[in-house]
Amino acid sequence: MKAEVDREGCIECGLCASTCPEVFRMGDDGPAEAYVDEVPESVIDSAIEAQDGCPVAVIKVE
Repeated sequence: MKAEVDREGCIECGLCASTCPEVFRMGDDGPAEAYVDEVPESVIDSAIEAQDGCPVAVIKVE
């Protein structure tokens, strides 16, 4: 599975980074980013929770 963040639409709330820090972090320039190539199997549920919880729906996990 891969995760991506539409950084242009990100409102920098930090929810994804706090929900699944193994996949998401806040970028040095502000918006969140997915910093792994593949979502580790052990955190897939957390990555999906971050996607579902994003208030502006800019996260895609597939």
